[in-house]
Amino acid sequence: MNSLIRKLFIAAATTASIVGPGGGAHAQQVQAKNVVLVHGAFADGSGWRGVYDELINRGYRVTIVQNPLTSLADDVAATQRALARQDGPTILVGHSWGGTVITEAGMNPKVVGLVYVSALSPDAGETTSEQYAGFSAPDFVIDTQADGYGFVSLEKFKIGFAGDASDADAAFLRDSQVPINMSVFATRLNHAAWRTKPSWAVIATEDKAFDVRMLHKMARRIGAAVEEVKASHAVFMTQPKKVADVIDRAARQAGRKHVQP
Repeated sequence: MNSLIRKLFIAAATTASIVGPGGGAHAQQVQAKNVVLVHGAFADGSGWRGVYDELINRGYRVTIVQNPLTSLADDVAATQRALARQDGPTILVGHSWGGTVITEAGMNPKVVGLVYVSALSPDAGETTSEQYAGFSAPDFVIDTQADGYGFVSLEKFKIGFAGDASDADAAFLRDSQVPINMSVFATRLNHAAWRTKPSWAVIATEDKAFDVRMLHKMARRIGAAVEEVKASHAVFMTQPKKVADVIDRAARQAGRKHVQP
């Protein structure tokens, strides 16, 4: 049994414990209808608008986390507050640094599946920065300020972060950046939810913020079902339908339960 199938069985059992027993003489499928979206560094939740619209139109209840980007603990706490408001099985989605956040926060029992959108996925005991070892992204340049917070270089922003966005959209993202406390990348995780919950990975093939080989390596390690999308690191904004398709698939597969007669 491969790791994804094994974790799907675990997720099905988890879903059953959340939803509770059902009646009826025949087995039926119950889909996870809640989705929580977690943004990454240098961005905020508004970048998820296209994915939000896609999912809402498909009948999902969608909540968007606004990470403070001040520490891993603070971002996990913000995500846990969003999860506390969900009324049942939930798919937890993270972009970029948000992948680290969902890896830690995804231990929440309401979470039945994880979707990594060009995202990081450290293991328990590891730091986010350790994932970069042996890889490079020369077009992604971070300017760290005196107070320890970082911004993506203004000159390199479009090519490094949003190469497939329009000039106007890339400029808006560049000029509305949310800086991140650079110390977060050295914080060790306490948990890795992908070890017990099924995972999906959207890999942007034109990502210049991460080495694409690094994304594939992480996806293989966590046993994720991979969907490649021709897009930049800003795939969550520039290819919302394709990202929503993967989330939809995750919700249908990880949210499955069978009700016995």
